Amino acid sequence: MPKDFTVAQTVFAPWDDPNEKPLIQFKNVTKRFGEFIAIDDLTQDIYSKEFFALLGPSGCGKTTMMRILAGFETPTEGQILISGQDMSHVPPNKRAVNMMFQSYALFPHLSVWDNIAFGLKREGKDKDTIAARVEEMLRLTRLDRFAKRKPHQISGGQRQRVALARSLAKAPKLLLLDEPLGALDKKLRQDTQFELMDIQEKTGTTFVIVTHDQEEAMTVASRVAVMDEGKIVQVATPDEIYEAPNSIYVADFIGDVNLIEGRAEARMSPATPRDQIEPTTTPDPEGAPPPPAKPDAPQPNAYGEWLQNTLLFPFLGKRAPNPKELPAPSETKPTPALQSPVKTGGIALHWADGHPPIVVANGDPQLAGAAVTLALRPEKLNIAKNKPDTPNALPGTVIDIGYLGNLSTYHVQLDNGPMVKVQVTNVRRIARRDITWEDAVWVSFSETSGVVLKG
Repeated sequence: MPKDFTVAQTVFAPWDDPNEKPLIQFKNVTKRFGEFIAIDDLTQDIYSKEFFALLGPSGCGKTTMMRILAGFETPTEGQILISGQDMSHVPPNKRAVNMMFQSYALFPHLSVWDNIAFGLKREGKDKDTIAARVEEMLRLTRLDRFAKRKPHQISGGQRQRVALARSLAKAPKLLLLDEPLGALDKKLRQDTQFELMDIQEKTGTTFVIVTHDQEEAMTVASRVAVMDEGKIVQVATPDEIYEAPNSIYVADFIGDVNLIEGRAEARMSPATPRDQIEPTTTPDPEGAPPPPAKPDAPQPNAYGEWLQNTLLFPFLGKRAPNPKELPAPSETKPTPALQSPVKTGGIALHWADGHPPIVVANGDPQLAGAAVTLALRPEKLNIAKNKPDTPNALPGTVIDIGYLGNLSTYHVQLDNGPMVKVQVTNVRRIARRDITWEDAVWVSFSETSGVVLKG
C-alpha cells in the first residue's frame, strides 16, 4: 500500500529570515534637486525573487527611487548596494538591471522578434544563442504567433508583453517596471497583472514596480512600500498593510476606509460574579468578648399545640416539633451577575455626544485619554433596519446607494457623526433591496473589526 506523503508548503518571506541577505540595500539615501528633497534619508532592503511595489501619490519620490536604482540618478547622500556591491559609480549599462518604461519604447520599424533580440545583439551574442533566447521569451510571454508583426499591428497588451520579453531576454537580476500597465484599459490591466506575476515566478527575477494604482500593487506584490514626501511610511505584505495600517495616511491611501475620531478610555474587565467573591472577615481583636448567643426561637404555647393537634389536625396535620424560621427582614435574594458578551480589555471610544462609546476590544488601553481614530473597512460593517444585538450599533440615515454588480455600497450619515460607507455582497442574482434612500438604519460591527490609530 503506497504511503501518503504530505508536502509542506513554505511561505515566501525572506525579510523575516535573519540569515537571508538582501539583493538590494538602500542605506540612508537622500536625493536633493536644489532645495527640494525627493528622497529623505531612506533605508530599505529588497530580497531576491521578490516582487516589490513602490506605491504612493505623484511626487512622493517613488520614481526617483527607481531611477537611482537603475543608475539614471546619483544619490546626494547614502549608498545603494546590489548583491553587496556599491553602485555609486557603476553606470546603468554596467548594472545587472533592466528597466521597462510606461511607453514600452519599442522600435516601430522592427518586428516583435527583432525588438526582443535587440539587446542581445548589442551585447554581441552569437546567432544561435540569440535565436534560442528569443524563442524562449516568445513562449514565456505567449507571443509565438506574433513574432513577425510590427508593434503597430498588435494590441496594447501584446506590446506590453513584447517590452517585458525584451527586458527579460538579457536575464537581469533585477527588473524595474515604471507604471508598466498604465496605458492599458481596466480589464486588460487586471488580466496582465496576473500574467506579470506568473512570468516573475517562472523566471525568478526580482521585480520592482512603481505604481500609483493601489489595486495593482496589492495584486502583484509580495510586499508593498507606501511612500509619502520622500519617505517610506510603511512596508509590509498586502494583507498586513490593508488590515493593519500603521497610520491614518496608510489606512486612507490603501483602499476604502471609514475614519471615526474620538477619545479613548481604557475598558475595565466586567465585575466578578458575587457567588465567586470570597467573604472577607476581620479577626476579632485579642481579648474581645464573644458575640452574644442567638436567642431561642419562639415556641408555641400549650393551648396552640392542643388546638392544632385536636381540632385542626384533619386540615393541617400534626404540628412539627421544630418549626421553620422565616429569614430576617433585612436579607435579600442574591442578584445573579450579568455576563458581558464583549471580549474584555481594549478601549471604549467616545465618538459622539448622546451615543454610547464604541467598544474596541483590540485597542491599546495605554491610549486612554488620547485622541484616536478608528479605521473601519466598509466590508467589515453591516447594515439593517432593526437595531442588532451587537456591542457596536450606530444609528444613521441612508444618503446614497451605489450598485456595482457584485457589491452594493451604502453611504450612511451617522447621527451626530461622520458619513460612513458600508459594502454588502450581492450573493443572489436578483434581490429586492429592502433598504433604500432616506431609510433610518443601524450600522453595526464587531469589537475587533477596526484598527485604532493615533491622531
